Amino acid sequence: QEWQNPFATWDPRDFCNISEIVLPMDTYWSPPIFILERVNGQNPELNYMVLMHNGTFNSTRPYQVTLTCSLVIFKFPFDTQMCNLSIASFLYPVTDFVMKTRRTPAEVVRDSKSLILTDGEWKFTNVSIIEFTEMMDDKEFSVVTYVISMDRRPTLYILNLILPTCALYLLDMAVLFGPSSLEEKINFQIAIILGSSMLAVILNNSLPTSSNKPPIIGTH
Repeated sequence: QEWQNPFATWDPRDFCNISEIVLPMDTYWSPPIFILERVNGQNPELNYMVLMHNGTFNSTRPYQVTLTCSLVIFKFPFDTQMCNLSIASFLYPVTDFVMKTRRTPAEVVRDSKSLILTDGEWKFTNVSIIEFTEMMDDKEFSVVTYVISMDRRPTLYILNLILPTCALYLLDMAVLFGPSSLEEKINFQIAIILGSSMLAVILNNSLPTSSNKPPIIGTH
């Protein structure tokens, strides 16, 4: 965060060439912001800010939060998800408080890719920034939304779910039209049904539940 306070300025030549100082956050007014999609998280312990001689305040406070995100998993496990991270301050209307992003979306994407080094299920792809005002109680408030795009890495699901399921159905078709006796076909069909049921249980435990529509892999 960076903001200006014209009443907190001084001439460095009058104070031993001191051009900046570090102060606690509660020394001066600081912008109160909220993350709208936040459901859980840890508040930062870095409660300090830097004050420049020209009245510019700078505060870097790392947050670790859990956000709500509406998923669309119809193409699971080849799906792409988009989650919003909206930052707003509903204490001051736009006549008193306006938020602007200092960096471009390309810079945010570059910095995010350099920081996200995990090899987990999701692959970070892009960030877009939307600045707008939201009406509430006949007042307009400034909101900045970061739209985060992520691709799911499907390799694990292909190896554990899709390939075994396809192999079972191909084996089922081969036995069904094969020269074996009816009794052997029935026994093998029962084994196929049991195997498919076990895969269905594994699939049910693996699929995300926060979606209004089931994935195509779960309906076929």
